[in-house]
Amino acid sequence: MQQLPEPDLDYMQKVLLEMLAIPSPTGFTDTIVRYVAERLEELEIPFELTRRGTIRATLRGRQSEYERFDRAVSVHLDTIGAIVREIKDSGRPALAPVGCWSSRFAEGSRVSLFTDNGVIRGSVLPLLASGHAFNTAVDSMPVSWDHVELRLDAYCATRADCDTLGIAVGDFVAFDPLPEFSESGHISARHLDDKAGAAALLASLKAIRDQGLQPMIDCHPLFTITEEVGSGAAAALPWDVSEFVGIDIAPVAPGQQSTEHAVSVALQDSGGPYDYHLSRHLLRLAGEQDIPVRRDLFRYYHSDAQSAVTAGHDIRVALLAFGCDATHGYERTHIDSLAAMSRLLYGYMLSQPVFASDAQHAKDSLERFSHQLEHDAQMENDTRVPPVDTLIGRHSNPQERNS
Repeated sequence: MQQLPEPDLDYMQKVLLEMLAIPSPTGFTDTIVRYVAERLEELEIPFELTRRGTIRATLRGRQSEYERFDRAVSVHLDTIGAIVREIKDSGRPALAPVGCWSSRFAEGSRVSLFTDNGVIRGSVLPLLASGHAFNTAVDSMPVSWDHVELRLDAYCATRADCDTLGIAVGDFVAFDPLPEFSESGHISARHLDDKAGAAALLASLKAIRDQGLQPMIDCHPLFTITEEVGSGAAAALPWDVSEFVGIDIAPVAPGQQSTEHAVSVALQDSGGPYDYHLSRHLLRLAGEQDIPVRRDLFRYYHSDAQSAVTAGHDIRVALLAFGCDATHGYERTHIDSLAAMSRLLYGYMLSQPVFASDAQHAKDSLERFSHQLEHDAQMENDTRVPPVDTLIGRHSNPQERNS
């Protein structure tokens, strides 16, 4: 098999850094959508936008025999963040999380508050923020969003001061990414989830365009904007998509198999197992191309792929993820993992469909239905059940049972 080209790592890191510079908590994603749409225009990849901003791009396939067969790869542009839930009498806004994440990772962060009139800088702090004032009491503060507040870099000592500045309930708060690209190849920043995945996808699309290649079947790169709140790709699939590969983050932690130096194929998350055949198709592609790959399960995790299934789409779904330490905190990955993901995405988008018969929704015969384990292997059992006639009639007399 022909070796897959290496992705343009300079391009990948450039678009990642530029995306990290754009605040995009869920619900505040217009600017990041515009940025990605411009990158697709540069690559001459056609796309359409939904009303809210999900990007549906299209790489046309070259084989007419698969004209009813589409596949999709999906990455999300929205990130975790916060939103003002109350203006306190002290003039400090209280916050609610956007997305599912702990206030433990918000404390001490520099942020931008987006009012209807402009941007105000500030810091998220615990309610007891000074050891000199509160001594050891700072160590006993509970970890919750009810125990942090926003200190703004503006004169606002009362609720009226905040009103004057135009600060209101519902204003978005974006957390500074603090990116650092180390000479070792490590990349540290907030919001690598999922902007690093988006950078890997863009790099794979650029490689396809640079090579002048056309996929075998229609492929639709999707860039969604509500993954962090659970809906993601639920309404992003207008085509007759048969295969769907989500692109997201793989937690690197004790008990997990993922690493910052490989791409992970997730076989299950909190929504249940991913498709047996599509997942193994990805694993085979990685093996054939010597792409470093890990198999993993994510117990406390949800993705765009599962959102598509939950929405009722009859599709095969799988999940590719780059290895990342401290997910939903101050995250870190390595260029190795992003390069591996980009190469595997390139290979997948150019590969044959897992099952050509998936182009048809309903099958009226088992002839073309898929196989997992063969019947004799699946049903073989070394523990023999006693014959039924040896069991019927036993202990029919209660007195005999007790004797």
